[in-house]
Amino acid sequence: MKQESIIKGFVQLGTLMVSLGKSEEWVDFSVGVTKKEYGALNMLINRQVSYNGWFTKENVRQSLIALGERLSQTELKEWTSVYSFSDDPKRVAIIMAGNIPLVGFHDFLCVVLSGNKAICKLSSDDKTLLPALGGHLLEFLPELKDKIEFTTGRVNNIEAVVATGSDNSLKFFEEYFGKYPHIFRRNRTSIAILDGSETPEEINRLGHDIFNYFGLGCRNVSHLLLPEGFDLSRFFEGIIDHGEVFHNNKYGNNYDYNKAVYLMSQHALLDNNFVLLRESVDLFSPLAMINYQFYKNQDEVDAYVNEHKNQIQVVVGKANIDFGAAQCPMLDDYADGVDVMSWLERI
Repeated sequence: MKQESIIKGFVQLGTLMVSLGKSEEWVDFSVGVTKKEYGALNMLINRQVSYNGWFTKENVRQSLIALGERLSQTELKEWTSVYSFSDDPKRVAIIMAGNIPLVGFHDFLCVVLSGNKAICKLSSDDKTLLPALGGHLLEFLPELKDKIEFTTGRVNNIEAVVATGSDNSLKFFEEYFGKYPHIFRRNRTSIAILDGSETPEEINRLGHDIFNYFGLGCRNVSHLLLPEGFDLSRFFEGIIDHGEVFHNNKYGNNYDYNKAVYLMSQHALLDNNFVLLRESVDLFSPLAMINYQFYKNQDEVDAYVNEHKNQIQVVVGKANIDFGAAQCPMLDDYADGVDVMSWLERI
């Protein structure tokens, strides 16, 4: 099947995803589905929180927009134009995480666009969204029927693996899939570097990098590098609009628990009633907490980033990814910096 046809199918899927993400009313068949089908997808979006308490309808719709907006014909053609793939498709297992909605979509996109067969092992925390979207992709392109499989059970008869999980999962991945060509991903997080000249609007956008998806993604900022003398009240004032995260019971419980644990351990904390700040060089922080440290010069910043380069997913700041853009990766912004499409070329 020609890649050009697959691109057209994903372009139509992108149109559908963006429309759903923006909560637009069904107008006509330009979104690729009937009014009844569109309503069923909206119901599925609204029901996600009953399957996974972190998957609020706002978070699901945000993910649909972030992913769907990348599925334009221009972007897809430009992205794929630098790769060439074999006419001998492989069965590629995609072991998906479930920390944020549709977190495995980009791997799915890569495998299908490369002409290989996507064997998707769904997370129990996110097992309905991608099959629903994939079902409509098959309606747009029935020729893909033998190229896509979804399962929550074991994957069999595979020839390569892309697996995403925690550091603990890595041992499992190596034991069961190490004999195949593979990409294994483990725990990562993101940081923000401030230089002190940030406007309130920029700090507000940084709040999106911290709190979108309740901070559960590897692209969420969990550590701040601040210039010496930075007034932390500026940070609290800039993120005040994000306080609604506390109204999610799961987030609120994490906030209360971590506050109690660290105070009982006599750790000094700063608190604005929905997020905790702790001065620490630790890269990773518990949910509802942000670690921060002060730096004297750029050399200290560079040293910290270099020390943790294999654990940092994204660096946010004026010299790096724009504030507020951490959760809106481009098509060639690969997780862990590993070019999945180039890897698919080689297998």
